[in-house]
Amino acid sequence: MTKSPAETVPAPQRTLRAALSDPTLKILASAILVSTVGRGIFLTLTVLYFNRFVGLSAMEIAVILSVSSGVGVATSYVGGRLADRFSARRLLVGMVAVQGLAIASYTFAGNFSTAVVIACITVGVDRGANATRSAIIARAFEGPNRVNARAVLRTVTNVGIALGGMIAGLALLAGTAAAFRGMMISAGVVYILSALHLRRLPGRVDAPRHDPSNPAPKRGISPFRDRRYILLTVLSGIFGMQFGLAEMGVPLWISQDTSAPDVLISVVLVINTACVVLLQVPLSRGTEQPRRAGKIVLVGGLLMAIACALYAMAGGVPAVAAIILLCSAALLHSLAEILSQAGAWGLSFELANPLQAGAYQGMFGMGSALGAMLAPLVVTATVVEHGTLGWAILGAVFVASAAGVALIARKATTTAVPA
Repeated sequence: MTKSPAETVPAPQRTLRAALSDPTLKILASAILVSTVGRGIFLTLTVLYFNRFVGLSAMEIAVILSVSSGVGVATSYVGGRLADRFSARRLLVGMVAVQGLAIASYTFAGNFSTAVVIACITVGVDRGANATRSAIIARAFEGPNRVNARAVLRTVTNVGIALGGMIAGLALLAGTAAAFRGMMISAGVVYILSALHLRRLPGRVDAPRHDPSNPAPKRGISPFRDRRYILLTVLSGIFGMQFGLAEMGVPLWISQDTSAPDVLISVVLVINTACVVLLQVPLSRGTEQPRRAGKIVLVGGLLMAIACALYAMAGGVPAVAAIILLCSAALLHSLAEILSQAGAWGLSFELANPLQAGAYQGMFGMGSALGAMLAPLVVTATVVEHGTLGWAILGAVFVASAAGVALIARKATTTAVPA
């Protein structure tokens, strides 16, 4: 039997194509694809630019990253809160445009103080934009379509960052300050172009306008008074430290504590990107149901613990064995990341007060930002300082936080918070 043209397209591509048939999601996805190409360029070059051409030390760069992440914790909530009060469309357009200008202005950072200010603006606006985007998703979609939208956008994000990283390789090959600056300015311009595209979002993504002549509508419980949601945010933020582990801990472990070649760091990144692109959308299905979302997060926690064990076992063994163990660990780590994100998205939407979508998504974004801020310190205090024992501690932390999320989900009897 011959297959139709649609059936000859690989399943992941068919899934993405079907998801992108929604006009709102298509606008968000195309804008994110453009902006994350710029983000990939930015992430690839910034640290090296600070070190080689600005002359900042590793400690100064670490301080910049920590301080800017701290600012992002606050702006995550602010961005979501503003999305409940003003036009989320205009807010997102403005934030992304400002972020583009800030990224381009990195080329004028000639000292530590200037770099800190620019980094705080860039990261702060980025976190605020993420919360605003989540509020838009919460209003534009319902039920399973919300999680599916997040999954599609995360898939597109990984594709864009990978493309940006490859483009940034041209500046790395040139190795000159002019090449770095030109590429970073290009990254900023790309962000601004994506902001212009976001102007096409429909009016329904904005919060309902309030009629001054009518009494103020009932808003329901605030996220700061919703203990269940606060606990979900904290536990999800703790599990989110696995991103910092992938960005900092794993590369240092491979380079300093295993016999595997340094090129394996790139291989691990490729494994992660490929898994997210291929599996994030299909593995996110059904997580709009709280109990299923909790179970998926728990599975992710168990996989993360096994990955930590495999990472630890790669230390002190021959190169071939280390490569096999590290690649296996990277695969499980990627699956844990995909499942934990899918489950957390479902719970962050379904357990939120729909009357304050922006505030709740901003609160949830604070957890992610806090995890990003603490991850370098925690990874250093465990894996970098204590090796195998550190991996065991991290594995236990991931399982405990995942179990806590699963317990919250199991006890949830309704998808709406009490008014």
